[in-house]
Amino acid sequence: MKKIYTIIATVAVLFLTSCKDYLDINHSPNAPEESQATMDMALPAAEMALADRYGDVLRILGGYFSEQYAHFFGTSNYVTYSQFKVATTSTNGAYSDLNRAAIGNATFVRNKAVEQEIWGSYLAATVIRVFSYQVLVDAYGETPYTEAQLGLENLNPKFDDGKDIYAGLIAELDEALAKVTSESMPVATNMLYPGEGAGPWIRFANALKLKLLMRERAVVNVDAQLKALVAEDKFPTADVAYTCFVENASGKANPFYQEEFASYFGSTQKNVALNVALYRAMEAFGDPRLSAFFSANSNKQYWGSISGYNMSVSNKYKEAMFCRPKVNYDDPVYLISLSEIYFLLSEYYSKVDKDAAKAKAYYEAAIEASFESADISGASDVIEACPFDGTDKTLGIQKWIALSGINNFEAWCEMRRLGYPTFGGKKAEDVYSFGSDNMDPSVLEPGDLYTPYQVNSEVGANKLVQRFPYANSSVLYNSNCPAEKPLTDKVFWAK
Repeated sequence: MKKIYTIIATVAVLFLTSCKDYLDINHSPNAPEESQATMDMALPAAEMALADRYGDVLRILGGYFSEQYAHFFGTSNYVTYSQFKVATTSTNGAYSDLNRAAIGNATFVRNKAVEQEIWGSYLAATVIRVFSYQVLVDAYGETPYTEAQLGLENLNPKFDDGKDIYAGLIAELDEALAKVTSESMPVATNMLYPGEGAGPWIRFANALKLKLLMRERAVVNVDAQLKALVAEDKFPTADVAYTCFVENASGKANPFYQEEFASYFGSTQKNVALNVALYRAMEAFGDPRLSAFFSANSNKQYWGSISGYNMSVSNKYKEAMFCRPKVNYDDPVYLISLSEIYFLLSEYYSKVDKDAAKAKAYYEAAIEASFESADISGASDVIEACPFDGTDKTLGIQKWIALSGINNFEAWCEMRRLGYPTFGGKKAEDVYSFGSDNMDPSVLEPGDLYTPYQVNSEVGANKLVQRFPYANSSVLYNSNCPAEKPLTDKVFWAK
């Protein structure tokens, strides 16, 4: 995968004149020493490192592992992703950038904010740091945390258990929130809420805390914390997303767009297509978000491909037959959408506060918010086709669909946690006849997954990839890196 941004760990030189200039960080001609760096430099660098990797490589892998995406006609390594194969080198860049640039810069800002007692900046940096660590836990299961970010003091930090890291992250959020006594407290230069005070960062922190608590709830008793958080009711009222990608140019456009649709780097490869599993569900439910999330094929129709097979060798299904994600250079990178928040609240009222009316209301609000983000009408038809029933199956499938156009990594996470969508016992060969080039999505029930063609034998039939292998940089250079775990070994909150 192409590396879009080069961000110096701990500090970054940024031109502080306009939003698009922050994104143009492909070079650093005069990188300052740490003592010269400022929070105004480091916080945007942390944000863009997160947006880059979360909005590109993690989105793509999440899309393949959740069967929202299938392979198109691009590079061969994407075929292996759709076969549920991922190597230690596949996510090495993402792992390094999240640690060094996102968490490293955010930690630097936190330390500077303590020195200067600027608690709005402290909260913002804490949120970026916590979000980045959450992504690492959800992807790898274990990662350095208590001994991380010590530089030369410890080049071989131990790997902490995901459950312990989550506890530490929630404590970090609570401590930072307690320090912010006013929503008008100033925040250092940042990309998410430029020119605003601490108010929106408070709401983002609460939404992040809600996700963390709901994600670990099956294995940790956090109901009292959840009740207090929901009672406070200080959540975002709009999608939390980076909207600062404003120019169709290298380093200034949406990272997924740069990876898949731009030719800034001299490449015209095409890798990602609509998966037949997602197509089947959206088509069966008459979901108009299909046209919002994916482009029609050359026949102005919608059609999905299968996981694990390069359809370019097919006699019938040539390039023009399949639908590609609809992504523009100025599309946001979503950190947490309003729809996600409402789905979490629906689940909360189903399982914790046991209020069926509120659970139903938030479920429907989640679907409506997804339609609003997609700028399309028709939510009521989907709600009628998939009415609230309080089950993880209905909620999980609808969450999977809602996230398919904006945040595929989180879709993969929630599938592992909720258990839906799940496998219906079919395999790629049941959906696609290799001898006759016949594709029959109707063999799948709406919301069913299927075993990819030539699926990774380590994963096997009717199983999800549950984690990434530890990154190669840790395997090779950290003597405390644990022995590799199977890709089917669940992270702590999914057990």
